[in-house]
Amino acid sequence: MGAGKTTVGKRVAKALKRRFVDCDRELERRTGATIALIFDIEGEPGFRQREKRLIDELSLVDDVVLATGGGAVLDADNRNALRRRGFTVYLYAPLSDLLMRTRNDTNRPLLNTEDRATRLQQIVAEREPLYQQSSHLSIDTGAHTLFEIVALICEAVQA
Repeated sequence: MGAGKTTVGKRVAKALKRRFVDCDRELERRTGATIALIFDIEGEPGFRQREKRLIDELSLVDDVVLATGGGAVLDADNRNALRRRGFTVYLYAPLSDLLMRTRNDTNRPLLNTEDRATRLQQIVAEREPLYQQSSHLSIDTGAHTLFEIVALICEAVQA
């Protein structure tokens, strides 16, 4: 959440001459509702079911760079589909960077809380082991420039 999946994904797709799809934006496009509204109406479980169906579909598409929502990794089927069907990259950053990057973002329902730092820390603690387990490559986006991150991913994908 705030590690740079969309920004990096767009650049990687361009460099590899592939189509870029952001799962959250695609879900919004298909439903005509924002992620926040889906959370409000269906709760997180309803959103996660929609996300799971979309990832199952999109992970079968060739020549696509897919940016999933940060919580997609919570579902074992998502983790398995992404790891088996493609090259999965875990982008992470120090908590201080994540807090700064998301400080003005009101479109993240899980961060709409009084104590954003504690909530973000809980989210990272819960998800990090799952990302580590299911990714082919891990990159600290706080330690590299965008250009370096894209180069590392493209090199790994083409190896």
